[in-house]
Amino acid sequence: MSRVIIAFIISLLAGLSTCIGALFTWIKPRNINNFIGTTLAFSGTIMILISITELIPQGFYYLNSKYNALLAVLSLILMIILGIVINSVINKKISHKVEEKGDLYKVGILSMIVLLIHNLPEGILTFLSSTIDTKLGIKMAIAISLHNIPEGIAISVPIYYSTYSHRKSVVGSLISGFSEPFGALIAYLFLYKYITNTMISFILLFVAGLMISISINEIFDETKKYTKKSILFGVVVAFILIIISKVFF
Repeated sequence: MSRVIIAFIISLLAGLSTCIGALFTWIKPRNINNFIGTTLAFSGTIMILISITELIPQGFYYLNSKYNALLAVLSLILMIILGIVINSVINKKISHKVEEKGDLYKVGILSMIVLLIHNLPEGILTFLSSTIDTKLGIKMAIAISLHNIPEGIAISVPIYYSTYSHRKSVVGSLISGFSEPFGALIAYLFLYKYITNTMISFILLFVAGLMISISINEIFDETKKYTKKSILFGVVVAFILIIISKVFF
């Protein structure tokens, strides 16, 4: 089996791990409100921590080492602002279309769109890493999968509890998950020889802005409807998962 095919398979498996998050919609909690509050806080915290501990440092480090600190800082600020603006535009575009299904449904759809964008560069990075070193690609895919599961929760749980449709929640996770192997396909067809570290750095910073924006302005805004205890539990579990992923992967 060629290294390119192996790289595609690794990217596909990493992306489909998002669907594992959809399994949480089959859980029958004693208190639905506490469950929703916990899962929202958990997934929102994961998205913020991934942005702060991975996306921003990776994007910033290369720009700082390749060019200079001033350019890196300006790029960081501009890309995060751009991410926030784009999130605001997406929010306005879909608000009137999903208004009748409530804010919780809107959170799920916004999460799906933002994470779809987020998974594209992940697919590119996983594919390129795997073609260079299969073991490195597998290690990266495992780390990404640990993040993709709670990201799948951010999509599927809000969609399910606003529509009570398992099909819609799974489809939402699938759409986001398949963007990862699609990113690998883009890398193979168009970017394999032309993609640069500078390009990837800007993409990472932009995605960080998107994820931080939706987490604070949408997901955590929605958690205000639920108990502080359930929110705190979700935040704590998210920190523990990130620490584990950093220690072992």
